[in-house]
Amino acid sequence: MKRSESWSPRLAPLTFAIAAAIAAPALAEPIQPRLGSGQGDFGGVGLMQTPTARMAPLGGFAFSLSRTAPYRRYGVFFQPTEWLEAGFRYVEVENRRYLAATDDRNNLDKGIDFKVRLREEDRYWPQIAVGARDIGGTGLFSSEYLVASKRWHSLDFSLGIGWGYLGNQEDFANPLAQLDERFERRSGFSSGGAGGDFNLGSLFSGRSALFGGIEYQTPWNPLVLQLELEGNDYQHEPQRNDQEQDSRFNLGARLRVSDSVELKAGWQRGDTAMLGITLATNLASVSQAKRDPLPVDLAPPPAEHTSDWAGLSRELGNNAGIGVYRIRQNGSSVIVEGEPTRYRSLAESEQRAARLLHNSLDSEVETFRFRWHERGMALRESVHDREAMVEAASSSDEAVTYRHGLYSHATLAAERGEVLHESPPRGFFYSLEPQLEQNFGGPDGYLYRLSANLDSEYRLGANHWVSGALTYTLDDNLSKYRYLGPSELPRVRTHIGDYLAETDIGISNLQYTRTAQLGNDWYAMGYGGLLETMFAGAGAELLYRPFNSDVALGLDVNWVKQRDFDQRFEMRDYSTWTGHLTGYWQTDYEDVLAKASVGRYLAGDLGVTFDVSREFDSGIRLGGWATFTTAGDAFGEGSFDKGIYLSLPLDAFFVHSTRQRAQLAWSPLTRDGGARLARRERLYDLTVERSMGRYWEEQAKLMP
Repeated sequence: MKRSESWSPRLAPLTFAIAAAIAAPALAEPIQPRLGSGQGDFGGVGLMQTPTARMAPLGGFAFSLSRTAPYRRYGVFFQPTEWLEAGFRYVEVENRRYLAATDDRNNLDKGIDFKVRLREEDRYWPQIAVGARDIGGTGLFSSEYLVASKRWHSLDFSLGIGWGYLGNQEDFANPLAQLDERFERRSGFSSGGAGGDFNLGSLFSGRSALFGGIEYQTPWNPLVLQLELEGNDYQHEPQRNDQEQDSRFNLGARLRVSDSVELKAGWQRGDTAMLGITLATNLASVSQAKRDPLPVDLAPPPAEHTSDWAGLSRELGNNAGIGVYRIRQNGSSVIVEGEPTRYRSLAESEQRAARLLHNSLDSEVETFRFRWHERGMALRESVHDREAMVEAASSSDEAVTYRHGLYSHATLAAERGEVLHESPPRGFFYSLEPQLEQNFGGPDGYLYRLSANLDSEYRLGANHWVSGALTYTLDDNLSKYRYLGPSELPRVRTHIGDYLAETDIGISNLQYTRTAQLGNDWYAMGYGGLLETMFAGAGAELLYRPFNSDVALGLDVNWVKQRDFDQRFEMRDYSTWTGHLTGYWQTDYEDVLAKASVGRYLAGDLGVTFDVSREFDSGIRLGGWATFTTAGDAFGEGSFDKGIYLSLPLDAFFVHSTRQRAQLAWSPLTRDGGARLARRERLYDLTVERSMGRYWEEQAKLMP
């Protein structure tokens, strides 16, 4: 199930995490000037109604809200690379009704924007960018632009040419019409049709006009003043919603309340006030000081091995974050086999564990080996020289030698040597947390459910376990849920409101899972039970993932049956086979991961899903997907599914280290076409430590 605008379980940890990320920098002093970095009324870096060529810092994240009658605009924008800005926006039209609504609601339009930097600013040249607004959906406010920005002392100048909504003043004939007559007229969904597609045929066509402006950084750092020239004439507003315009010039101001909160106000069109607020943070640099146990101090090695192996195993768990399977000795090497349980960095776990082992083992042991597993599947082995580790602890020169002597490999030798200690399966775990599920932008308005989620797991062994999740509703407004849009496909997702409104307590997951390693590079997993809120069944997954390779290949096959709305054990009549062949490519470009999945979706349609994401140094992953299937016109509005998502390591927001992550995704509509099974576990995620990632950089950070 796609998360967010279609429903989003498990949003509470994410909500708290984003709140922490936004609030924490608010304490930073002094407030820094932000000339040329504010969010425009439409969202994205700009002046007010017009964009600039400026970009947010890498990893920038901003939520903005503004009102200029008769429009309220809500935008979420990201900076996934230094040269690309992307985001989505809702525009609430206060004097037009939502035709599909069951009550007297304002119309709400959705749109997707992007901006690409073509050239960076230097001493003589301005920064230059090209972009498009509202490229998906109905295209009510669709426009394209080419803009340049140049800073001079406390002033930032911008000048651009806009097409579509930004070019309605029609200052001159479209210059591109000299190249091709198709640029003379603009086609699209400006009247507010069904929309949903990317109307690429209208790009840079139709009316064109100049726009631009100046920002002035006042001597008081938090305050920036703005003067703007618009390219829109407000006499060609969508839905025949034309507005008076006494002037093309707008006046505005931005007041930076903190490093994360900015207020803005303006006087636009010569007769209309604008008010807005922006909340921002940086996903690439989010971090939190930790209150974890300190690594133990090195002591002289004992005359003989410790006799308290159970105590050492507990310390390896508590201090080093290793869920120990067993400890064995083979000659002069001691091998610790286990799972990472606390620290995102295996380098940190190994450094902490090496100190514990040194203090507990006699001097005959020369090498520490860490064999990392996940759910019983062997992933890799790291080898540390004991003497070099001790010398590196007190000398930066020796630290370099030690780091160069570290190595990690995938070929795990056959288990040999004496077993010094073996731990039982890790047993029962549970967590109780608040959960917010919400829908924004549908015909029934804003819908929410606040609930308590009890998530649990019982480990029967290293590679098999039973998991479950129980959800209890604390508060909701689901009585407003009435609208069920038309669908020519089996209703595999559009009954979501019925599932959430039917009962106060439901079983969202209850399944048995087992993993296996079929060879050095092959992993397998089988599962069965109540797999998600809407479907029960059984399935299996196979993954080929060579050690530290940029590519991997996976296959999942599932037979599922639709669950009853009360989320107990009763089933509806619908059942189907679903599954996908998925290719993974970890590119060498800015930590970008590309995925392509081909297969059969829950509604029986065949197709492909493309997914591109990048991970920042903070561990936060930002990505987007698009799904195209054979459903054709039956797919519904837009003819394909699309959305963006965030995966956040909670470790980046809280004072205690954890490997848990929170997920948030947004898609413009809940559709039956292109719907995938929301599996609890995926082998690619479970085997993430098969890749070395930032291991060597993390080792360097831990050295003196």
